[in-house]
Amino acid sequence: MKSTEFKAGTLFKMDGQFFRVVEGQMIQQPRLAAFMRARIKNIETGAVQDRNFKPSEAYDEVEITKRSMKFSYIDGDLYYFMEEDTFEMEPVAAKFAKDALLYNPEEGEGVVFTFEYADGKLMNIVPPTFVILRVVETEPAVAGDTARNTLKSAKLETGLVVKVQMFINNGDRLKIDTRTGDYVERVR
Repeated sequence: MKSTEFKAGTLFKMDGQFFRVVEGQMIQQPRLAAFMRARIKNIETGAVQDRNFKPSEAYDEVEITKRSMKFSYIDGDLYYFMEEDTFEMEPVAAKFAKDALLYNPEEGEGVVFTFEYADGKLMNIVPPTFVILRVVETEPAVAGDTARNTLKSAKLETGLVVKVQMFINNGDRLKIDTRTGDYVERVR
């Protein structure tokens, strides 16, 4: 894979380590060589760095395998997920699973996460694109504030805090976009 093919979410191997492209942009300047400017994240360490790549640079493409898993329980620093088809349990370190679990509602069956593997190593836990979560704490709207397009903070049942419109109240169910972590709409 050439560096010119980098886009957000691309997974590649460089110097024996796995990296994910957070964002990338091709830069073309007059009378200078073009280059790819990318922000990359080391999958294992979590370190993020900005780096310039020459268009001729090539990196090993990573083949991804996917499994559908549901959150099951916590035991110390390990979070256990169960594969839907085989009922096989998979332990995951807390630091790796905490962000994904912000989108797993406490009530109901829970959501199905997609586990992405490369070379047998877990690379990413992807929640579904949209989830429904209940508001547990938000300030009431004040008369007069609803005329403007103002936002307030709302804490959801999983601990996730999002910006919502003034008419949202405690107990409301909200549709959340897990790609951005933003509130989309109120659900009845």
